[in-house]
Amino acid sequence: MTFQHLSANKKLALSLAITTALSASFSVANAAEQTNQVEENIEVISVTGTRRSLRSIAQSTVPVDIISSDDMASTGQLEISQVLANQVPSFNYPSATLSDGTDHARPAVLRGLAPDHTLVLINGKRRHSGALLNLGGTVGRGSTAVDLNMIPTSAIKRVEVLRDGAAAQYGSDAIAGVINIVLKDATEGGSVSVTYGQYDSQMAGVPQLNSTYADENGNLAFNLGDDRQVNDGNTRTISANSGFSLADNGFLNVSIEYRDNDSTQRSGFDPREQYSRLDDGSLDPREFTINRYNHRFGKAELEDYALFYNMGYDLDNGFNVYSFGSYSEREGNSGGFYRRAKDSRNVLELYPNGFLPQIATDVKDYSLALGLQGDSDDWAWDVSTNYGRNDFGLGVVNSLNTSLGTNSQTEFDNGAMIYDQLLVNFDANTTVDFGLPDDVFFTIGAEYRRESYKIEQGEEASYITALDDNGNPIAAGGAQVLPGFGPQSATNESRHNVAVFAEFDTYLTDKWNVVLASRYEDYSDFGNTFTSKLATRYSITDNLSLRGAASTGFRAPSLAQSSYRQISTILENNQPFEVGLFPSSAPAAQALGAKQLDAEDSVNVTAGFVYTQGNFSLTVDAYRIDIDDRIVLSENLSGNAVQQILASAGELNTESVRYFTNAIDSRTQGVDIVATYTLDLNTLGDLRLNAAANINDTEITHVDANPSELSSLGDEYVVFARREVGRFEQGTPDNKLNLSAVWSFNQWQTTLRATRYGEVADISTTSDGDEYLDAKWITDLEVAYRPNDAWKFAVGANNLFDQYPQATVDNIGYSNFGQIFPYTPYTPYSLDGRFLYGNITYSF
Repeated sequence: MTFQHLSANKKLALSLAITTALSASFSVANAAEQTNQVEENIEVISVTGTRRSLRSIAQSTVPVDIISSDDMASTGQLEISQVLANQVPSFNYPSATLSDGTDHARPAVLRGLAPDHTLVLINGKRRHSGALLNLGGTVGRGSTAVDLNMIPTSAIKRVEVLRDGAAAQYGSDAIAGVINIVLKDATEGGSVSVTYGQYDSQMAGVPQLNSTYADENGNLAFNLGDDRQVNDGNTRTISANSGFSLADNGFLNVSIEYRDNDSTQRSGFDPREQYSRLDDGSLDPREFTINRYNHRFGKAELEDYALFYNMGYDLDNGFNVYSFGSYSEREGNSGGFYRRAKDSRNVLELYPNGFLPQIATDVKDYSLALGLQGDSDDWAWDVSTNYGRNDFGLGVVNSLNTSLGTNSQTEFDNGAMIYDQLLVNFDANTTVDFGLPDDVFFTIGAEYRRESYKIEQGEEASYITALDDNGNPIAAGGAQVLPGFGPQSATNESRHNVAVFAEFDTYLTDKWNVVLASRYEDYSDFGNTFTSKLATRYSITDNLSLRGAASTGFRAPSLAQSSYRQISTILENNQPFEVGLFPSSAPAAQALGAKQLDAEDSVNVTAGFVYTQGNFSLTVDAYRIDIDDRIVLSENLSGNAVQQILASAGELNTESVRYFTNAIDSRTQGVDIVATYTLDLNTLGDLRLNAAANINDTEITHVDANPSELSSLGDEYVVFARREVGRFEQGTPDNKLNLSAVWSFNQWQTTLRATRYGEVADISTTSDGDEYLDAKWITDLEVAYRPNDAWKFAVGANNLFDQYPQATVDNIGYSNFGQIFPYTPYTPYSLDGRFLYGNITYSF
């Protein structure tokens, strides 16, 4: 939908918002707008809501967070997503477990929106997305997102987080904001760092199973102890960074990082009978000796390798050539649902005691950017090309294909999802005298982007269902826990788009700055869109500034959302049927009302102020984001009535269907409040204090009526149902508070951080299953010692007081799976408890 297609009411709302922004000139400041941030008078900030280079985030018309490498190093976190969650109050990194591939590439969210509503840049250039489509029951379901954790923290000089709609400047996905990761560019020196950590925890509300016995009725009974103690999740990280001078005209900066994370186990015991009863009706004796901690509920086992480089060189003709690139690889392993010995999906000859099927991933990610900058007459220009690819290979181990019986293999290659992106970008800027008090900084540019998305077929045994001599299925087919991609799932789609953009930035008076940006994009698969933005800042005094912005935005449907196929064969009354996720263009999806996907459209308004006085800073941000035609995953549509519709459309062998659809509108409103203060303690060093709060509320304002193909079937057939509404509205904290204190004294530095996560909810299909989690404080502590400039020794604890959410058994009542999976994965903080670590860093 283009701006011209907005309703009259929305055009009026946007016009009023722009007028308000200009007249009131409210400012949006950011949690990281601290007077002592990141060498404000030295560094040029790249992402500030304008393409003009600024040397202070206080000059920006929109909120910008700056997180330095020193800030990242003091968190004790080893993943950039977790670092940002600790530093930026509106950024959240929810837990994920038992969610297939999502366990291996967890998505993060900004301002409670979808993971793919945040654009990620590297050195100001668009980063390619991951290939994984998140389909599990977690926050971010139905999205594809950049895998931030493929980027090692050792390569990062700083992170700039623009928390404002910026589609008019950077294109699709920048509805919630932009994360720009600036790579290190030192010409000399470097560091080597080694970190080791382990979880040392007591699982609140989850008793230890001491023994199993038969009660007086011959049923299973259990002796339980105190809350379960665990020590696991060993984490080893080795990283190195070094800068090199290229003659006297350039630099090469290289970073390498290796992470090896063992899995964690936070499941409770399995109280179910594991074996069929004996002929006399008594329990099988093995019931009393089997390990009942048979599931794996917690972090996946992950091993990461990463190599990044950043390079620049000044040519003799005054031009500058630059390049940066990366290669990252991840191998992962996570558990699925345990198959008991007596499970119909088991083959006793292969697994006499049952088995835990495991998902194995092999992810390869690489990128390369090359550009040239220069000046011609009064114009400064930049032309670049950028290629990125994410290859997400899936496999299954410790499993079987039940229909193949004892001939089944136990390891499978399920195929792969592959996304790649090629960009060619050109922009140029100059200053123009329009007779205003200040010259107008004018930027024009164009961009070409080509994307492709592939699903590669797995090996035959991973997806087939073996048939008997009469052509009937023998048993459940495909690899247990996750069937492979079969021929009907394989796909290879691509598209391209062309964009042109312009921006004007000037001062109407010495104190009043105005920025106007617009962008036109034309996509080969769904059409064109036009977005615009107006931002302004007014300095009332040297200490107080008001600023604000209003913009339209968009997000194009990802290629995964428009082309992904995950189609499996199941048995229903001994008949094979196809079930799964179909593209909206597939006949089975269209028979149930699917339409071609369109872009999401947004209107974003921000307003606030920033006040500084000496070492004190106070910022307040307010925002409202309205998104129309959000792309969501439909419910699983099945049943006799659905099958009749599918049969009438010629889809005789299809039993259930899911598809993506532009089904809902949403409104997100919130405010960020940040205060910082630096105290000079004289002979006792200095103390830097920070308090940052985010209040955020998302509401589904409209759900499309069922398509006509389903409207006559009754209330039980709903495209977008209660559970999904709850995921959007209550799946992330309604508020979050970050408090931190950094005390520097001689060679010592102590960092104390406390984060309060507000209430979240795991909404079920009915209210009886809704699980609400109370607000919780998580405290982190690190103590570091530097005996000299070269060495640093640090020890710390994340989640120092070993906090867990309420156990599911206590929250919504006892059940078998409530005992096995004791906490909801909607927990906004780690489900693994207290993490202890030590770090040694050598700088040269």
